[in-house]
Amino acid sequence: MATGSATCARGPGSTGTRIVPSASIRHRKSPLWQRPRGKRSRPVHEAIRQSLEESGRLLQTLAPSLAPQIERAALLILEAFRQQRKLLIMGNGGSAADAQHLAAELVGRFSRRERRALPALALTTDTSVLTSVGNDFGFESIFQQQIEALAQEGDVVLAISTSGLSENILRGLEMAQAKGARTLALLGRDGGKVKGLVELAIIVPSPETPRIQEVHLAIEHVLCQEIEKHFSA
Repeated sequence: MATGSATCARGPGSTGTRIVPSASIRHRKSPLWQRPRGKRSRPVHEAIRQSLEESGRLLQTLAPSLAPQIERAALLILEAFRQQRKLLIMGNGGSAADAQHLAAELVGRFSRRERRALPALALTTDTSVLTSVGNDFGFESIFQQQIEALAQEGDVVLAISTSGLSENILRGLEMAQAKGARTLALLGRDGGKVKGLVELAIIVPSPETPRIQEVHLAIEHVLCQEIEKHFSA
């Protein structure tokens, strides 16, 4: 009999069939959310609390040094928008999601109800472009080709990378420079190779990717806040 199966039994004089669960089903533990709270949950709660506190401490520690850098980045992007230029954003994995998040907040709205849409584009969303370029030229060219096609002088290209080492990011920034675009980066660890290719690198000096990404998201929200307040409908 397969593990977790049940058997059918017919009692004496019975006119129906009774389902008898196997021992493995009878003794299977209930889901976590149905179990009574007790001492066993404390280590889990402690780990969660520690993760939240680590994230908060890192952001609090870095806030004094991040604030002036975020202001510079916001002013650079703001200047581009005022000159009818656009923001192009690139990243891989979780940073690709960050790129889309930031673009959505600017094209839509962050917190102000009444303001015009702002021209921001994540280079991580068009699967046809990404797969065709990746297939024909290689994954390392997926941002380079888009920037060559879309970037104009005075645009801003923002790279988001926790390592600062991704080849497709490096090639994208080199193309941005060739097109006369301004360049920014949100980075982690020591900034990697990317920090040497941009006008302004905002670096989160943590070895842990989740913590870096959490601070990057906070930076993106503050950028939106500072940019948005300069625009009305």
